[in-house]
Amino acid sequence: MKEGIVIKSTGSWYEVKMTNGSAVKCRIIGKFKIKGLRMTNPVAVGDKVKIKQEEGLDTWLIKDILPRENYVVRQSPRKKHEVHLLASNVDQAMVIVTIVEPKLKQGFIDRFLLMTEPYDIPTTIVFNKMDLHGEEEKAVFEFLKSIYEPIGYNVMLISATAAIGIDELKSHLSGKTTLVSGQSGVGKSSIINALIPKKELRTTVLSDYSGKGQHTTTFAEMFEMDAKTSIIDTPGIKTLSFNHFTTMDVAHNFREFFEISSECKFGGSCLHRQEPKCAVKDAIEAEELSELRYFNYLQLIEEVEDQNYWERRKEV
Repeated sequence: MKEGIVIKSTGSWYEVKMTNGSAVKCRIIGKFKIKGLRMTNPVAVGDKVKIKQEEGLDTWLIKDILPRENYVVRQSPRKKHEVHLLASNVDQAMVIVTIVEPKLKQGFIDRFLLMTEPYDIPTTIVFNKMDLHGEEEKAVFEFLKSIYEPIGYNVMLISATAAIGIDELKSHLSGKTTLVSGQSGVGKSSIINALIPKKELRTTVLSDYSGKGQHTTTFAEMFEMDAKTSIIDTPGIKTLSFNHFTTMDVAHNFREFFEISSECKFGGSCLHRQEPKCAVKDAIEAEELSELRYFNYLQLIEEVEDQNYWERRKEV
């Protein structure tokens, strides 16, 4: 058997780059699982795998997945009781957002961070289309920057079309494998085209009627910026939900809340809602923590509570 890394996934077929640099088309036989999770796809871009050529054919079989350093999953948009494996073995993640065209959905940032935080994956928030910013948009950016930078998230402001901040972004990505994601229409493909011009990924324009983008990426794929730098491009995300989380998972992965939760009367079991002597609520009232983040946190806690407990824990 030979070893390689999955560089493209279409759901049924996988492209694997072998150690000699050549890429082959692969499929899977049998089942691969992550303990405790019901998955729609067993193999992800970034997976290191062992493969074997099918006898008499040009295609190969994925026989084994080597241990993952980490992975990123999201709730399946089609099967609400299952999760979709986005990528594995990443050094960092980058979520692309815009303040205008399309209009910012700030809650999406916190949902994305909740997807990467459990696996300690450093995440950068990249605001694209700064060339469209007026004074109001500049103020919004500075406000959001003041929320996320103090709690340890890197924040960048760029314009892919005007080539502003691209060199800084290249430097940030250099030498690492980065998961790149965002909602449709935010310019993800334009950014990747600016970083790796020879790729020329298909881009689209916003719908004049809805102001929303059309999905231009339908599967995950890894691109090389250079021999030591890779980008994993993922399909545009409309919404993010967390059927595989408990309320404690949410509470423990809002990092600034968890950091001071030991000061709460109920410590790490505090959900920071109606509990007495809650350090997080006190910090919110004192404007030491973001009220906006807290509002999004409460929404997520309520969503997770509303999910069907037994369905979420159905045997895999």
